[in-house]
Amino acid sequence: MKKLDPSELYDLDPVRPDLDGVAMVQALDGFIDAGGARKLASDHLLASLESKVLVRFDHDQLYDYRARRPMMVFAKDHWESYDTPLLAIHLVKDLDGKPFLVLAGPEPDVQWERFTTAVEQLCRQLGVKRSIGLNAIPMGLPHTRPVGVIAHATPPSLVSDYTPWVETVQVPASAGHLLELKLGEAGFEAMGFAVHVPHYVSQAAYPAAAAQLVREVAKAASVRLPVDELDIAADETRKAIDEQVEGSPEVAEVVHQLEVQYDAFVSGQGRSLLDEAQLPSAEELGAELERFLAEQPPRD
Repeated sequence: MKKLDPSELYDLDPVRPDLDGVAMVQALDGFIDAGGARKLASDHLLASLESKVLVRFDHDQLYDYRARRPMMVFAKDHWESYDTPLLAIHLVKDLDGKPFLVLAGPEPDVQWERFTTAVEQLCRQLGVKRSIGLNAIPMGLPHTRPVGVIAHATPPSLVSDYTPWVETVQVPASAGHLLELKLGEAGFEAMGFAVHVPHYVSQAAYPAAAAQLVREVAKAASVRLPVDELDIAADETRKAIDEQVEGSPEVAEVVHQLEVQYDAFVSGQGRSLLDEAQLPSAEELGAELERFLAEQPPRD
């Protein structure tokens, strides 16, 4: 069977600056994103920095409309608008004008192999040296401790300064993880960061985790990025959660148990925080806290 040309999946802007050695952040929607941290981080970068679409992927070939139906607006007697899916590579400039790329949008529903080959083609054309994937996973740890990070890379020497959090696990694949694997095999520097989000706030916006992702991108890509707005939102969220915890002795006790478990792990005395047997259920945190977090409006 004849293979389809991966270049038919995208349109590349013919006018582009010299990007040799540029870093590319990849933050595809669709896979686990605890606290909405990955989307908060990528949206923050695109909204707060100068950017333009450099590559636009053909969503008609990659998107399952019935699985993730785009929104439309009906106004009184006519259809007014349609939220067109956008999967694209954006050219972004940091606070000093240094360029980097952001691959963002809905994770492809189909043609993962062809899509990753297309991105590899684009990386060679655009002069990408390093890719940086963003993820956020729920963990059994308290909101009162620093946001942890699982770092991984090809070659592994890129993340030698990070402490491993887990040995070997088998997890469902995502297009972003496959892309990191394929780019590493193709000779690119391929990194990824997964921030830890307390599992009892994983359904609400958690800007502290998004701020940590932005900091990891700044370090890995050697760019200067704004993070103050996310830090302010994180402080507000922390205060709101603290108020709810203080109002419930049961919730406060569970948070305390998570603090003890976390501190034991950090000191080298505890088992892996990925051990689900140690995690209290969401119900243990009380209906009051759960309702409160679910009712919080999305934060910029």
